[in-house]
Amino acid sequence: MSYVLTVRTAQPFEATVTAVRDALAAQVFGILTEIDMAGTLKAKLDVDVPAQVILGACNPPLAYRALQAEESIGLLLPCNVVVRDAGDGQTIVQAMDPQVMVGVTKNDALRTVADDAAARLRAALDALPTT
Repeated sequence: MSYVLTVRTAQPFEATVTAVRDALAAQVFGILTEIDMAGTLKAKLDVDVPAQVILGACNPPLAYRALQAEESIGLLLPCNVVVRDAGDGQTIVQAMDPQVMVGVTKNDALRTVADDAAARLRAALDALPTT
């Protein structure tokens, strides 16, 4: 099983970040955290990497259902979505497949939550313009 859902967009980085936020919101995901990887690595290590952000997305009803099935599931939440500049006006968007939760925990009670979360994340990614 692959642990990642991926799309490549035909939009520049900043426009894609906005489009990803909108697509996630349409699937009832809010953004709890945002990590500017490029900025952090520059500040801490003085290295340059292409623009990249990690969005910590959360759908509260799904998170609650997951907590009901597995009280330690917070270690695997929120759903991380990475937006990274691929150059030439292209951007890669990746999300961790929520099915990973089921595999890591071996808790089949999480399967329906993971199915729902995966369908919503796929719908958000599918809403982005691709190449």
